[in-house]
Formats: sequence, C-alpha cells, structure tokens
Amino acid sequence: MKTAIYPGTFDPITYGHLDVIERAADLFSNVIVTLAIHSQKSPLFSTEERKGLIEKSITHLSNVSVDTCSGLLVDFARSKSATAIIRGLRAVSDFDYEFQIALANRVLAPKISTVFLMPGEHYTYLNSSIVREVARLGGSVESFVPPHVADALKQKYGANRA
Repeated sequence: MKTAIYPGTFDPITYGHLDVIERAADLFSNVIVTLAIHSQKSPLFSTEERKGLIEKSITHLSNVSVDTCSGLLVDFARSKSATAIIRGLRAVSDFDYEFQIALANRVLAPKISTVFLMPGEHYTYLNSSIVREVARLGGSVESFVPPHVADALKQKYGANRA
C-alpha cells in the first residue's frame, strides 16, 4: 500500500482541491488530506470547521481521510508511512515556490517523493483567497466550491454584508 499526503490550509476547500484529491486517490492506495496548521496564519474557518468541510467533500472517496499537522510536514509524512507528498500546480508561477519546497523536503526526507498534480484546466485560476473574497463581497461561489462549503461561507460572511 502506498500512502500520500496532500497538505494545505484548505480555507476553504475548493473544487480545484477536490480535483487534485480525486487524481491522487486514483494513484495511491491511501491519501491523507493534511490540514497544515500555521501559527502565522489566521484562517477564516477554524481547524475543526475546515476538517468537517473536507470530510463532507470526500465522502465518495473510500481511500481518502483527513488529519492535521502542526509540525514539520516530512515528520508527519514519516509518522504516517507516506511515500509521497502531493502538491497541486495551477500555473507556472506556482512551480518555483513548490520546487524549492520539494527540494528542501528531499534533503530532510530523501525517501519521500513530491508528486506534482495539476487540476483540470477549468480550475487553474481557482484558489481559496479568490473564493473568500468573492464570498465576502456577496458574490456567488457555487461554481467554485461544493454546496455545503458555499453555505458555510454565506454563514461566515452573511452578517458582514452591506
């Protein structure tokens, strides 16, 4: 069995994230969507809320689970016996940053490979920051995120709309 982890903040999870998760689930026996917890970031959704939104989004994938990581990602990967770290690439601009991280992870954990997966071309523009901004300004996010995530965004921003 080959296990991969797919780390991210997922604030919130988008259809682009889900596309990468589904691709990873086809390639690996076990995929752990890993909520990276950063003390420098202040996400819109709490860790528990993000975990719940992801879990509800992946119910159709029997080989995918969700966990959290607040330490060094390669240490978490080793603790889960993961052989790969999945990273999504939307555009060429993502590559430089992701490539540097992949090389650093290779030095820290030579036996764990980084696998770059691209979402479908109709999701290459999509990221959580765009989704949050559209939702904050009262726009429709239904084409960017699953319905339960759109509802959660409406609840978060509903009281703040003019």
